[in-house]
Parts: sequence; C-alpha cells; structure tokens
Amino acid sequence: MRIGVLGTGGMADALADHWVRAGHEVAVGGRDVHKAKRLATRLGGGAKPAGLRAAAEFGQVVLAALPFGAGTDVVRELQAVLGGKVLIDCSNPVGPGFRLLTQGRRSAAQRLAAAAPGARVVKAFNLCHEDVWRMSPPVFDGRPLAVPVCGDDETALALVRELVRDAGCEPLAGGGLERAGLLEATAALFIGLWVGEGADAQAVAPPLAYAAGPAHEEPDDAERCRPRR
Repeated sequence: MRIGVLGTGGMADALADHWVRAGHEVAVGGRDVHKAKRLATRLGGGAKPAGLRAAAEFGQVVLAALPFGAGTDVVRELQAVLGGKVLIDCSNPVGPGFRLLTQGRRSAAQRLAAAAPGARVVKAFNLCHEDVWRMSPPVFDGRPLAVPVCGDDETALALVRELVRDAGCEPLAGGGLERAGLLEATAALFIGLWVGEGADAQAVAPPLAYAAGPAHEEPDDAERCRPRR
C-alpha cells in the first residue's frame, strides 16, 4: 500500500514506523523539507521525503498527522489531490484545561471531510499518546491495544483496519463518521484523567462480562430442591 504522511511530528513518526516495517511504501510530507528528510531517513525502508502536496498525491491512504486547526487548512489546500483517497484523522481537539475545542460543533474529522469533500475520511489512532504507538507492539497484560475506527466508506474502513493490525493492534467498529466526535470527547476525558488527575482511565469501565451487570449464576441442585414459601 502507498501511504502519504502529512506532518513530521511524533504521531507521523510513530505510526509510519509500523507501516514501513510492514512493507508499505511511505512518503513523508512536510512544509519543512529538511524535517521530512530527517524523518524519512530515520524510518528507512525506502521511505522518501516530500512536500505536503507530493505526499498527498503519492498515497492511496493519507495520514493527516497535524494539529487540530492546522490540519483543516492543509487539507483544504490539498483537496484537489485528495479526491477519492482515504484520509485518516488522528488529531485531538483538546485545549487548556483538557477542554474539548469542538464542543457543540462539528468534530475535527468532520471538518477535514468538509475541507476535502472528495476524500474518504476515517477517524482512528487518536486515543493514545504517541509513545504508546511507538511500542512494538502495543500489548498490555497479553491483550493487544484496541483501536476504534469511525468512517462512512467500507472500503476505506477495511484499509484502515489493515493498518491498525500492522501496528500490532485490534480494530474496533466505531460507527460512522458522525461518531468521530465521541472518540474526540473520549480523548479529552481520558487525557484529563491520565494527565490532570493521575487516574487510571481504564478503571471507569467494567470488564465485558459485567457490562450489563453481574452475571446470574444458575442455582445448584440443592437450591433447586429447596421448597419455596
């Protein structure tokens, strides 16, 4: 698969590293060509540096590894070359005080879709710090990290699920793109708990077996035979 990466920061580095190792062709695009060259050299595996437009043109799948706000501007500039391509949004619109910056308005992923209406936008990879994505693979207590994926195009979702697996993770169906805002809100909540409170965000949810409450065990033989009053 040909993958164009828009951005040269930590998320671009962490995710592209998995995909290069999996044998995909990667072009790293940045406004600063020197940074793009440094990242491509570090990734190895034939990764090549490019400008933002060239990286977008190169990729069947394009990762927008850009800060919230800046991503929309870049994608709008590139909308002519993004038509028909899968565009992955991994951004988190989280501001000071762990506040969700899109509250009551369109999600960051929906804004990218509006900026490049011909692209097939998928929301993924936004719930963890870049250093978690650097793990090879991200497995905790024997369980691979699960990655919710939101999008409206099944072909695009299938490609992104493949890239999730190439990172050593398990994809989860997150619903259509209209649910991307839920992932972004979850990130704001979790970051606030992890960073602001030093709390274990995993502790807010029970295990799957208890999702609907405690399981009711079948009564034993003695219980079945006991007379009822």
